[in-house]
Amino acid sequence: MALNNYETVFIVTPVLSEAQMKDTVQKFKDLLVNNKAEIVHEENWGLKSLAYEIKGKSTGFYTLIEFKSEPTLIATLETEFKRDERIMRFLTVSLDKHAVAYNERRRKGFPKIEKTKKAVEA
Repeated sequence: MALNNYETVFIVTPVLSEAQMKDTVQKFKDLLVNNKAEIVHEENWGLKSLAYEIKGKSTGFYTLIEFKSEPTLIATLETEFKRDERIMRFLTVSLDKHAVAYNERRRKGFPKIEKTKKAVEA
């Protein structure tokens, strides 16, 4: 089965210590790797304010993980997010080739897209 590109963002409760927060993130990275997913990129966005309170909390630790895996792994990952009381919210999306290209450019600092000869002449 072919590997698809995915991106997941999850919010960890702010009541944890930094070590506990890192352990939580590592748990989900390990889950991905142990199920033959390839982690492409990871970003720790840190403690951010929420748009609205979730479970009485107004802040949370945001983490983004971009990875490649078989589609069957997504159900397992999301079940684990639901079971873990430290996870306040999560969102996993499938990335098409345009989103993958965008993410690669974003990581490199958005180099200019070269205009084709046809676009320049128009």
